[in-house]
Amino acid sequence: MPPSMHFDVVCVGAGALGTFHAYFAAKKGKKVLLIERDFTPYEGTVRNFGQCVASGQEIPLWRERGVKSLRTYKNIQSKIDITLRNNGTCYIASDDAEMQLLEEMHQYNLNSDHESQLLSKEALVDKYPSVRSDYAKGALFYHQEISLEPRAAIGKIIDFVQQDTGVIFKNNTTVIRCERNNGKIEILTADGNKFTSDDVIICSGREFKILYPQQFQESGLRISKLQMMQTEIMPSLNLSGNILTGYSIRRYEAFHSLPSYRLLCANFKDAEIEDQYGMHILFKQAVDGSVIIGDSHEYASASNTESLDFGISTYINELMLREAKKIMHFPHWNIKSTWNGYYATHADGIYDQEVEQGIHIVTGIGGKGMSTGAGYAEEKINHLF
Repeated sequence: MPPSMHFDVVCVGAGALGTFHAYFAAKKGKKVLLIERDFTPYEGTVRNFGQCVASGQEIPLWRERGVKSLRTYKNIQSKIDITLRNNGTCYIASDDAEMQLLEEMHQYNLNSDHESQLLSKEALVDKYPSVRSDYAKGALFYHQEISLEPRAAIGKIIDFVQQDTGVIFKNNTTVIRCERNNGKIEILTADGNKFTSDDVIICSGREFKILYPQQFQESGLRISKLQMMQTEIMPSLNLSGNILTGYSIRRYEAFHSLPSYRLLCANFKDAEIEDQYGMHILFKQAVDGSVIIGDSHEYASASNTESLDFGISTYINELMLREAKKIMHFPHWNIKSTWNGYYATHADGIYDQEVEQGIHIVTGIGGKGMSTGAGYAEEKINHLF
């Protein structure tokens, strides 16, 4: 075994959480190693819409983290292209109750630095001609929000982090042991390499069986399985920005504290869609003109992840398409691909535990990792150093 190399900080897992922890630690002047099990991250950080929506996050703390994340993405984009598009986010209300909630949110936003604009049905359809007028009552638009191409963005961000801050990136490397010994933390990898560090931050996503498996089994973490699909290219379509719908308004935590939310949820729009499959219908047009549509949510505990079927349910996709067609009229609805995504989630919004002195597990950020992960990592690093 070669002699160990010492670092101030080692980050295990190069998804959004791990990469941004490495980035902010290096900006503090720390010598940082970022380790990734695969050639490039391919779990939750890439299997998502790439919608960065601070507006949908729990108020005030997670929204603030989302706003910080937007600033970080925009700062990086000013130096290197990470596929960022600043086309905003639009929440479309389908009935009077949802419109009331959007109006309440707009009033809240008047006293914040995260600006919004109410759109009438006419203004909405003028801005987005593909929206069906028999679905929409109006909308709330956030011009500051962004989208990324998720399968490309994280690789570009990792490249930037290495070039800008000197972070050392080691991929195709699985950490099999991490423990404190003789005053330092020893990290052993499957290929026989050993590193030492003063601090280790484990952002291992949904991997619960290699490092600290007992800790994970008792953590209260759950796995969420999502389904998404992507249409064939539609060159004539212009659907810029992140498009969220009445189901999103009901699901997103930002709206839960508003006065009329409880009344809104007294009746399901569709109990099977909302309750059984946790759907909220989203749209995002990719740079090639295709549209990503989704998504659904099924759950299993950290100790029973195998209970989630690894297959793709045609029935769930048909349900999502049925609802999507009520909201949009597209040139066609031909689906070219469909896939699963998986992420870890926790009732506290994130699972952040120091399991040994200087060894921190940070995972379970749920479906808000792209929107808030950078902001959370910045806070965590500021707290540690």
